[in-house]
Amino acid sequence: VIERTMARLLGDETFRLEPADEPHVSGHSVSEHLQHCIRKYCPKKSVEEARQHYFDITRHEMSEIMAGRGRKNAFTPSPGLKDFLLTLKKHKIQIGLVTSGLYEKAWPEILNAFQTLDMGDPLEFYDAIITAGTPFGQAQAGTLGELEPKPHPWLYAETARVGLGMDAAKRHKVIGLEDSGAGVVSIRLAGFACIGIGGGNIVKSGSRPLLLRECPTLMDA
Repeated sequence: VIERTMARLLGDETFRLEPADEPHVSGHSVSEHLQHCIRKYCPKKSVEEARQHYFDITRHEMSEIMAGRGRKNAFTPSPGLKDFLLTLKKHKIQIGLVTSGLYEKAWPEILNAFQTLDMGDPLEFYDAIITAGTPFGQAQAGTLGELEPKPHPWLYAETARVGLGMDAAKRHKVIGLEDSGAGVVSIRLAGFACIGIGGGNIVKSGSRPLLLRECPTLMDA
């Protein structure tokens, strides 16, 4: 969606992000992703204009998915995710899901992934789910989500304290798993240990030294 947003701003449907952009367009807020791209590719454009395109694209794509008309298997779950989650359940480990994605984009992704894995209702499976908020606009109230996502600690802190009922004295009982540098920083600032999972931008972001462990896959973790 970030890539398509920039293509619209530039009037160039062939536009593609570069590998060097990855640490800057993964794990942060929508506005931070867009600001990086605007600075680099079209400095005369504004974040406000980019956000309008972003949400137009997002709302269309997500509504198509929720209506059953979107691209089948639009979101590819991480390798081994189903076995990983079922193994945690078998051992009676509480599971919280934390995403910086705004709700209107994050929820269809979560739902689509669970449909792909044939795992039923994610609301019944997870012990807690938290997303970033909803964007504000004309005739629409917003909630926190653009200034308080990863790498800010609040999403992880709230999931553990409120969602899972883990008070600060038991923070050593919480382990966060992340594949993004922003997520790693968020977990550590919240006071928890972090296991890094391969496939993201942890190495490129320079956050590897903050990890308790580094594992190629979820099942390795």
